[in-house]
Amino acid sequence: MINIRSMLAAACAAGLLVYTLNAQKAFREYPGFEYENFPLPEDWKTPGEWAFARLMYPPANGGGRGWRRRGGGDWRQGYSNWTIDYPRSDRHLSQAVRRLTRIDARSVEQPVNLEDPDEVYNWPWLYAVEVGHWDLSDDQAAKLRDFLMRGGFFMCDDFHGTREWEVFIASMKRVFPDRPIVEIDDVNPIFHTIFDLDSRFQVPGAQFLRSGNTYEFDGFEPRWRGIYDDKGRLMVAICHNMDLGDSWEHADNPEYPEKYSGLGIRIGVNYITYAMTH
Repeated sequence: MINIRSMLAAACAAGLLVYTLNAQKAFREYPGFEYENFPLPEDWKTPGEWAFARLMYPPANGGGRGWRRRGGGDWRQGYSNWTIDYPRSDRHLSQAVRRLTRIDARSVEQPVNLEDPDEVYNWPWLYAVEVGHWDLSDDQAAKLRDFLMRGGFFMCDDFHGTREWEVFIASMKRVFPDRPIVEIDDVNPIFHTIFDLDSRFQVPGAQFLRSGNTYEFDGFEPRWRGIYDDKGRLMVAICHNMDLGDSWEHADNPEYPEKYSGLGIRIGVNYITYAMTH
């Protein structure tokens, strides 16, 4: 006998998926600091159940390197801090997700602007680079907070030392003024979703090839920190004093040590899998 309720539930779920896919903005590209006209994969038009969503944000006026758009201009048009490693890093990690998990990953990334009315809600996993240089407005912080409290996941990476931490905190406190940032325990499921990551180490950026140092500024110790919701779900994963984005970006660079790309990719895959299952 056919279960009418099951059929209705399946039809509603299918309808919701179609609505969500239709609500998503089309794939878009922007010029970056390091790459322009980066080659598109052959299947870039093929949708997936997961895509690398990269947060677009306005840059801070001071702190650290203080990069802005080349020659000034509008961060909404690219060339700003949020484009570091983009899109090479994004596409390499997306390829790794395809190869190492059963997640149906899209081959190309999606830049997401919190000023768009509902765009962020279409992408359950959101990533930001160089957050030691961001400067969220109150409205952007409120949108990010709402996204996270609805079940979204935010991973931020590639910022180093005391000064960039202070710039990061200035905006993060606008997002969650009353939630503490804490160290993520080794037993947390995020370190064990696909790979067991009890033994972690500092993952440096490509500057390591010039300096030989795994750290930048006074960021000598890697920190895996986070913010939890009321039910104990990790909703913000903060990777401080490391550069996972570079480890993805340079995964095909024979001069960049494999051990760093290997760990960086395993961390990224774990975080994505956690976000999709918690």
